[in-house]
Amino acid sequence: MEHSTEVFVGMDVAKTRNAIAVADGERGGEVRFLGEVDASLEAMRRVVQRIAAKHERIHFCYEAGPTGYGLHRLITSMGYPCDVVAPSLIPRRPGDRVKTNRRDAVGLAKLLRAGELTPVWVPDEGHEAMRDLVRARAAAVETQRVHRQQVSAFMLKHGRIFPRKTAWGARHLRWLQEQHFDHPAHQIALQELVDAVRTDRERIVRIEAAIEEFLPSWSLAPVVRALQALRGVELVVAVTFVTEVGDVRRFDSPRQLMGYLGLVPSERSTGDAIRRGGITKAGNGRVRHMLVESAWTYRHPPRVGKNKLYRLEQTTPKVREIAWKAQSRLTARYRALDAKGKKTTVVCAAIARELAGFMWAIAREVQPA
Repeated sequence: MEHSTEVFVGMDVAKTRNAIAVADGERGGEVRFLGEVDASLEAMRRVVQRIAAKHERIHFCYEAGPTGYGLHRLITSMGYPCDVVAPSLIPRRPGDRVKTNRRDAVGLAKLLRAGELTPVWVPDEGHEAMRDLVRARAAAVETQRVHRQQVSAFMLKHGRIFPRKTAWGARHLRWLQEQHFDHPAHQIALQELVDAVRTDRERIVRIEAAIEEFLPSWSLAPVVRALQALRGVELVVAVTFVTEVGDVRRFDSPRQLMGYLGLVPSERSTGDAIRRGGITKAGNGRVRHMLVESAWTYRHPPRVGKNKLYRLEQTTPKVREIAWKAQSRLTARYRALDAKGKKTTVVCAAIARELAGFMWAIAREVQPA
């Protein structure tokens, strides 16, 4: 039998076993389920070699998920193309209520052959390591928020209200330490909650120090430094944007990046009826959250502070020009939308959308080839 056809391989990956299906290249060709194999890299290497021995051209794919990109790196190192596809963008039949590993693998093979799958951008190992570090900081911040909320709820339950507006500063922590309760169990509970908040803060500081330590050796460090020329964009915002978005050059226009971040308006239009709603909130929520927070800084008139001046001196004239253009436009845009009576949340979302465009321009300017 002659084995010189092009095939498309769909893999439903899991922790212990991977289901594999192969679709012949021609339209309407046979789709075969090869079975489930061990998920170890050595076992998958043997499977790839066995398929490659029978066909000249092979295309692999599997869904992005908790198993990571190890399988993708293995297949590409062997010289074969492999797509890691976005699960949320896989076409699905509305009435399909049966889901098995076999059906998923066969479906992936068919959709890959039809060109209906959307691949995600796969980072290299160094980029993935920086992204894991940034996400560890985000997890620590979320844990700190939960513990702070527990302290506030505990104090409110006992009628203890902090007399000032700003919480969690040095005065607030000193005030918490000065609180006394009649029952010693209450005193112990408060102390444990406060110590948890303090531990969370120390953890965040350690992770941020690690980010600063590893940043100079990262290939995208110039992009992180250049983005900090923008108002409201400091180290954490810049490194989160770069680690989550990755290669900005894959977006041909700022509008594509805005859509990827879910900052464009949603729409349900049919016929003559046009209905537009709030932002889609699709894509990466971590970056969207950071950009909305940064947008609050544009409520002030445009100016360059001493800290930002130091950042600007470390960049190129072109980056400084983009940063000042962004500040001038976005501060005026904020005032104009606010004068129209728009809600602050709506104004910040609009500013965040345009801020993403300026970040796209700076990243394209300095990102290495």
